[in-house]
Order: sequence, then C-alpha cells, then structure tokens
Amino acid sequence: MHDNPLFSTAADFVNNTSRHIFLTGKAGTGKTTFLKYIRENTAKKCVVVAPTGVAAINAGGVTMHSFFQLPLGPFLPIARKFTGEGVTDQYTLFKNIRVSDEKREIFRDLELLIIDEVSMVRADMLDATDAILRYFRKMTHTPFGGVQVLYIGDLFQLPPVMPDSQWSLLREYYESPFFFHSKAVEQAPPVYIELKKIYRQSQQSFIDILNRNRNNKATE
Repeated sequence: MHDNPLFSTAADFVNNTSRHIFLTGKAGTGKTTFLKYIRENTAKKCVVVAPTGVAAINAGGVTMHSFFQLPLGPFLPIARKFTGEGVTDQYTLFKNIRVSDEKREIFRDLELLIIDEVSMVRADMLDATDAILRYFRKMTHTPFGGVQVLYIGDLFQLPPVMPDSQWSLLREYYESPFFFHSKAVEQAPPVYIELKKIYRQSQQSFIDILNRNRNNKATE
C-alpha cells in the first residue's frame, strides 16, 4: 500500500507539516491501515479518539467524550452564560470539567489528534474539543490550541446523532450537524485527501455493486 502516492502524500502531510488533514475514501481503501501506520510511524505525540465506543475500540483509541470530558447535551459555541438545563456553553464547560495533572500534561504535550469515524462527530462536540484544547494549552486564539488534527472517515457512512430538540437550539449556530460545519473547521480548514484504490475487494463487479449502493443508485 505504501506505493500508493495518496497514502504517501497523506503521511508526509501528517509527519512533515502542521496542517489539519481530512483523509477520506470508500470502504476498503485503507483508512484504518493509514491510521495504524501513522500511529506506529509518527514521531509526534498523538492520541486516537472516536465518537463511539465501538469505533474507539476498532481504532485502538478512546471515546472523545471520555478523553475530553465532553458534555452529554448540546454545546453552544458562545462565551455567555446559558441557563438552559442540560445545555453547555464555554462558561459552564470549564466550570464543570475536572482534569487530573496527568491529563493536563497529556493535553500540553499533544501534537497530533487523530479522530476516526469523523462522519459521526457533531459540529458542537468538535467545537467543545477545540475549546478545551485552547484552554488547557493556553493558546486561546489558535484552533485546537496548536494541535494538528487528522480527521479520518467517510461521509457516506453514519451521520451524527442529533435529536430534534437539540438541533432546534444548535441550528442558530451551525449550518448542519456535521463536523465540517464546526467553527473550528471554518477557522482552520483541513487539507482534503481521498484514497481511491480499493484493497479489500478485488472483484470489480462486486466493487461496482457496493459503490452503486453507496451512491444510492442500486440497480435490480
């Protein structure tokens, strides 16, 4: 796979720049292989997180909620004190967070944050992550407090879970619930790299069926 120029380009971006990267591609193009390769071959201090427990286990990481102590309800990307029950803003986010000295040190030393299954990451949860890293790294004007972010996922797969009751609050701040409409991504857009070559399947007719399903164009 390392003769794949897109794979090599993506690895170079991760290891030799500080740019954020969105690595995508259909099923079987090597996204998980790339994640494992980077984790084993980067000199940067990195952490792997994912939006759900299953995704975190598959990626060999932890959930975003447990690692960053994210709120369970919606997060409003505003500094003012919000009084709604179960709703967090920047004021209440830091009022309720309890971080050990060890975790503070991890936040300070972190150089690369890998987020797997990013299609399921909500815009408000990414902005809460951004706010936490800025706060604990004391770099309040720099997206993610200067940490490089590698987003991995396929937007044709599972979308974020957003109950109507929460979206009615968040729609004032976000164009959609997807991660790419977060304030953090708007401030620091990632380099977009799409892996094209399918490794998991070699039978072209089967690959074509999968792709037609993926694009909602299935034939009889």
